[in-house]
Amino acid sequence: MLRFLKGVVGGSGTGLKDLPYNIGDPYPSAWGSWTHHRGTSKDDDGGSAVSIFSLSGSNALDGHLAAGRNGVKRLRTVRHPNILSFLHSTEVESVEGSSSRVTIYIVTEPVMPLSEKIKELGLEGAQRDEYYAWGLNQIAKAVSFLNNDCKLVHGNVCLASVVVTPTLDWKLHAFDVLSEFDGSNGNATGPMLQYEWLIGSQYKPMELAKSDWVAIRKSPPWAIDSWGLGCLIYELFSGMKLGKTEELRNTSSIPKSLLQDYQRLLSSMPSRRMNTAKLLENSEYFQNKLVDTIHFMEILTLKDSVEKDTFFRKLPNLAEQLPRPIVLKKLLPLLASALEFGSAAAPALTALLKMGSWLSSEEFSVKVLPTIVKLFSSNDRAVRVSLLQHIDQYGESLSAQVVDEQVFPHVATGFSDTSAFLRELTLKSMLVLAPKLSQRTISGSLLKYLSKLQVDEEPAIRTNTTILLGNIASYLNEGTRKRVLINAFTVRALRDTFSPARGAGVMALCATSSYYDINEIATRILPNVVVLTIDPDSDVRSKSFQAAEQFLQIVKQYHETNVGDAAGAASTGISSIPGNASLLGWAMSSLTSKGKPSEQAPLAPANSGVPLSSTTSNASSVMDSPSIAPARVNSSGDLADQPVPESPTSTDGWGEIENGIHEEQGSDKDGWDDIEPLEEPKPSPALASIQAAQKRPVSQPVSQQKAQAASVRPKSTGRATKDEDDDLWGSIAAPAPKTNKKPLNVKSATALDDDDPWAAIAAPPPTTRAKPLVAGRGRGKPAAPKLGAQRINRTSSSGM
Repeated sequence: MLRFLKGVVGGSGTGLKDLPYNIGDPYPSAWGSWTHHRGTSKDDDGGSAVSIFSLSGSNALDGHLAAGRNGVKRLRTVRHPNILSFLHSTEVESVEGSSSRVTIYIVTEPVMPLSEKIKELGLEGAQRDEYYAWGLNQIAKAVSFLNNDCKLVHGNVCLASVVVTPTLDWKLHAFDVLSEFDGSNGNATGPMLQYEWLIGSQYKPMELAKSDWVAIRKSPPWAIDSWGLGCLIYELFSGMKLGKTEELRNTSSIPKSLLQDYQRLLSSMPSRRMNTAKLLENSEYFQNKLVDTIHFMEILTLKDSVEKDTFFRKLPNLAEQLPRPIVLKKLLPLLASALEFGSAAAPALTALLKMGSWLSSEEFSVKVLPTIVKLFSSNDRAVRVSLLQHIDQYGESLSAQVVDEQVFPHVATGFSDTSAFLRELTLKSMLVLAPKLSQRTISGSLLKYLSKLQVDEEPAIRTNTTILLGNIASYLNEGTRKRVLINAFTVRALRDTFSPARGAGVMALCATSSYYDINEIATRILPNVVVLTIDPDSDVRSKSFQAAEQFLQIVKQYHETNVGDAAGAASTGISSIPGNASLLGWAMSSLTSKGKPSEQAPLAPANSGVPLSSTTSNASSVMDSPSIAPARVNSSGDLADQPVPESPTSTDGWGEIENGIHEEQGSDKDGWDDIEPLEEPKPSPALASIQAAQKRPVSQPVSQQKAQAASVRPKSTGRATKDEDDDLWGSIAAPAPKTNKKPLNVKSATALDDDDPWAAIAAPPPTTRAKPLVAGRGRGKPAAPKLGAQRINRTSSSGM
């Protein structure tokens, strides 16, 4: 018999040396003769926490050891969410001198005695009552399961038999006295509870104290344990261990909403004692916000979408009213699990981040961030939108490796999403994520997406793309900055039809002024900025004047410090000019407002409002950081008389660039390579002629002029067009004189004379005997061929 019991207990272990757990310090209290130790697992690298219960006896036939073996057997076979989870057990026999000692070890999930946890939490008032209600609810469920479903009697429900998990759940243990209810054998007189002598006399109901087994067998299965639950309620609210049975009559500490049920649990007549199942259904005490919230979360999969949406929208405010430790240790893990497995709606992310903000940075990284990283792979658009809207709350906690390898590949799908709102949120999220991306990801992927967004159909997205480029310029390497920034700001942003986009381009140039050398400033930036000083929008004009002054100041400083040093002009950067004066602010979104895009509120002030980043340059700019007044979209009638910059979606030399994403998956270019610095629309023929004439010496003789004109005529018109496009000032030159001359694109008998820059002011050309063009030649429509035989006039070769 002894060998059999040893085999049952030691079935999952052969000895202490083989116990795969480390035994730690004991807790000051435990049930009965057991000792409750902290412990860790040897198998896990991190050493997962466990609890280890030990019971020792000097004699193998000791009654305590026999009861302990019964407890091990029962704990292993009875499973319920509110009953302590069994992991491992073993029995060790050690020899000390001439005597031997037997010790039983039980390994369970990590728990803590309830009495110790109550002292640690230190809850008071309504929050204490709410937590007690939740705990009693769980213990009542465990007792009801044993009595009503399993027909078992625990026998000693009290404060010492309850332990608490790290998530603050209450669990029932101490199964040494546990036995089947033998109610069918009413005539039996023997004890039904074999180890009832382990129960303290203060916890025994009257019939058990008298050992009236006949009355016990005639009583309901829950009679003994309902009495024990009443003892637990008394100890819980009185704050002291029950000393005598008579103390149960002192109800001064029992809440009024629980008093009537408490008295029914402790009825002197076993048949009239309240069933714990009825207690759960009818008691008013268990109806509070904490119990209802946790209960809703536990059966979340049974709720419909409307109930879930309503619940999660209220949860952030509700969480502030609940006991903070329970929210962080119980509700937060439930919420994270629900989001991770898809049973929670998108609004739950707001509640998760609200609760996560109450954690330390280390706990946030362990309890919240893993769930957020997994959510980025979700296909639910509402979840993706919620993640991007709140990225400023958790973005700084993400590591660079996680962002580069796990987050960005999923976020990048939003750049090409059909929803403009999602594209804009994805764009704005890059301000947080871009600093954590590798140079390979920035150059090979991010810049391609930004190149496409700079020609997006939504003007707010085009504007914010320019702002983002200005803000992340410091994270680009030098080669990428030289290839991308000027082309993005001058070729696209400054020519955008949306005035805030042009203003953003000007401010982006100013904010990144430290990254341009003197040649780029003089030949590529200043000419483009000066053009905007006559922009139709007054805000753009004011920004352009400020930018022109700033860049002219840079050129002046270069002149003063490098007089005579022309050799180093092409390679020397402007190190004396400060870096970015401040981060640019986002343009106000026009995606969620009513009306046309051109009617939306444009650029927000760069140095006012809520900053996108707390990081600013400590260096002072040459000019004071201008406060950008809100740009206006001028709708007055003078727009028709003003030159409007070319649309970014037009083919202004960018048509051949890889603006698409899907068509260039194998390309390493980022959309800004090989861009002409400035391509102006082709000027009128007369204006082009005058411009070309202004470049030539005035004092040349007329004969030389004719000779030069003759030498120019045979050349192709492609080179002339290139020279005209290279004239950076063509778009703001004086208006052309009125003339009856036809434009260049209309071919006539004098088409070749139009290539002569002096043709507009030269003497009429001499008359010739050139035959007129026959029908069917030139660029006109060829004559239709006649049907039938035709006469062909042949000439001899000598006549040619």
